[in-house]
Amino acid sequence: MAPPSDTKDDDLAAALADVGGDSAAPAAAGDPDADAMAAEWEAMLGGGDDDGGGAMGGGGARESTRVLNQDEIDSLLGFDEAGDTGSDRAGIQAILNSALVSYERLPMLEVVFDRLVRMMTTSLRNFTSDNVEVSLDDILSQRFGDYLNSIPLPAMLTVFKAEEWDNFGLMTVDSSMIYSIVDVLLGGRRGTAAMRVEGRPYTTIERTLVERMIHVVLADLSAAFDPLSPVTFRFDRLETNPRFATISQPSNAAIVARLRIDMEDRGGRLEILIPFATLEPVRELLLQMFMGEKFGRDSIWETHLAEEMWITEVDLEAVLDTQIMSLSRALSFKVGSKLLLNAGPDSPIILRCGDQPMLTGKMGRKGNHIAIRVDHRRRPDASSSKS
Repeated sequence: MAPPSDTKDDDLAAALADVGGDSAAPAAAGDPDADAMAAEWEAMLGGGDDDGGGAMGGGGARESTRVLNQDEIDSLLGFDEAGDTGSDRAGIQAILNSALVSYERLPMLEVVFDRLVRMMTTSLRNFTSDNVEVSLDDILSQRFGDYLNSIPLPAMLTVFKAEEWDNFGLMTVDSSMIYSIVDVLLGGRRGTAAMRVEGRPYTTIERTLVERMIHVVLADLSAAFDPLSPVTFRFDRLETNPRFATISQPSNAAIVARLRIDMEDRGGRLEILIPFATLEPVRELLLQMFMGEKFGRDSIWETHLAEEMWITEVDLEAVLDTQIMSLSRALSFKVGSKLLLNAGPDSPIILRCGDQPMLTGKMGRKGNHIAIRVDHRRRPDASSSKS
């Protein structure tokens, strides 16, 4: 019978000898704790080699590794076309578009475009001598580059300039609206759909007639902004290629208003794009919840404030003289020290209210009190009023 120490040595040597081979069986026969630890390490390392299917823990590691399918990847990246409504974005697309400012943060824009719809309905009826109905389909925020890529061609793109804001906007007229306007203005019969000839450039007559309609719309747009801020939208140029109608950086945000114009059985769409940079001069006004919110007057409060100001008590100071001296001299003053003033009995005395000089007079006496006789009123000091 071998000593106990020899038995432990033999077991350790047998375990070391079986490391490179099938280690599962000898280890199982040896120490259960070692088996559990080995299985745990194998699971953490991914089960070792892929072809070691029989190793303990390898199957569990492969089951925990899950590969995303194409639908889940599209949903994660925000490219799910089935659920994409144009406004609801998810995933990476939501992060990229998070910098866009929603038009709902500029409430007055909806009021302005609502006025535009009512005015266009009347002006286009007078322009076409036909029954015209204008409706606002949608107002949304969009990047300028995405909008140019989404324009259905052929179309006419009008670049207009806001004179007072010193910036540009874009108006798009689709092909249905172009042919409808040409048909109506040239005396087309009612009840027949406008004939469309695709695959050719627009003629001079078509461009001229559409340009006349655009001048009418721009005049209405200027009038719609008038109660908020007077602005003149001037026609700049007419383009048919979106590349030549670039008025902003592709990544810049813009407001897009989509209008639907119906003329009985004819009609089309008209879209107005205004970059946020163009609206920046009137951004504070567009943040109002209703027209006149920031510059409205309250006559009752103004009258009450004026009455209270007339009976407000203020302190007046009579300044005999003003001197500039060093701090050391001012600190050296003691009880009994004398300070010579550069003023005589007839020197003018300034009466101040705070830091503002108000009156000038002569010093005298009335009874047992020193008095000031006011000679004239001083004008407000420009330097003190600025400070």
